[in-house]
Amino acid sequence: MSSVSMDGPIIETHGLRRTFTVRDGLRRRTVVAVEGLDLRIEPGEAVGYIGANGAGKSTTIKMLTGILVPTAGEVRTCGLRPVPDRRRLARHVGVVFGQRSQLWWDLPTEESFELLAAIHRLSPDDARSRRSELVERLELDEFLTTPVRQLSLGQRMRAEVAAALLHRPRLVILDEPTIGLDVLSKQRLREFLVTERHEHGTTLLLTTHDMGDVERLCDRVVLVDRGSVAFEGTLAGLSRTVGADRVLTVDLAEPVPDLGTVATLPGVRHQGHEGHGLRHRFAFDAEQTTVVALLAALSAHAEVRDLAIEEPDVEDVVRRVYAARR
Repeated sequence: MSSVSMDGPIIETHGLRRTFTVRDGLRRRTVVAVEGLDLRIEPGEAVGYIGANGAGKSTTIKMLTGILVPTAGEVRTCGLRPVPDRRRLARHVGVVFGQRSQLWWDLPTEESFELLAAIHRLSPDDARSRRSELVERLELDEFLTTPVRQLSLGQRMRAEVAAALLHRPRLVILDEPTIGLDVLSKQRLREFLVTERHEHGTTLLLTTHDMGDVERLCDRVVLVDRGSVAFEGTLAGLSRTVGADRVLTVDLAEPVPDLGTVATLPGVRHQGHEGHGLRHRFAFDAEQTTVVALLAALSAHAEVRDLAIEEPDVEDVVRRVYAARR
């Protein structure tokens, strides 16, 4: 029987591969869903696992949780082998699928929590205290006695997250957790996940097409393309792979038509000015020059009245990475 390692990585894969055999008319062909995946996620990290539809994200999650058997390679989740140790692994992992429910459709939400607490063998005291914590932080009190089928999408997703976290898992896998949610519901869910991670050291693996989720929740990203890793690192690093810079726009107290000398700072480009020199735009590489350094250089030439910083559009960056690989 495998032992659970509390010191090693939460997720570790080596050469992970998964293929499927599909019919193409009268012929069969092999489709590669995941190819040679090497992935390592440490305790407490928040990692965005992103890519286009069909890139292999869902297949990877199913192998990490023991739903699918890998065709080749090695995988450990929470120090366990996902398939043979699937029951033990369930005690350490919580999963939220945006399109599927782990709650009982016709039961009140609170009864689903009671059933899940029994499934995870929580003591009455642990179940009670944890449920109270989640109800308060996710604002579930108003609909605890409402059948799940009568909940709005935002209410159901908050209840799904609570259900996944009821047993205090070490790893939470979130598959499109904010799909279809309004702005307020998204914000509530994101704030809760940030707090949960910081207070309990929970590890997050997030797959989503909502780049706002990635930007607000994740330390780093793994971008997959056709089953293999196309990029691994920070969002800023992803932007740099295709030359996408941050942009600083400054409004000056007095017109200054020529601020080109500021562009001599490393990684800075002057993109021009408007209003006869009242507004200037500078693109800059955040790894080479900080906003503080750029503002200090500007202040030596003019008085800055207002400023705005534009981050690279992550969806555009991902499209450009894909285009470069085709």
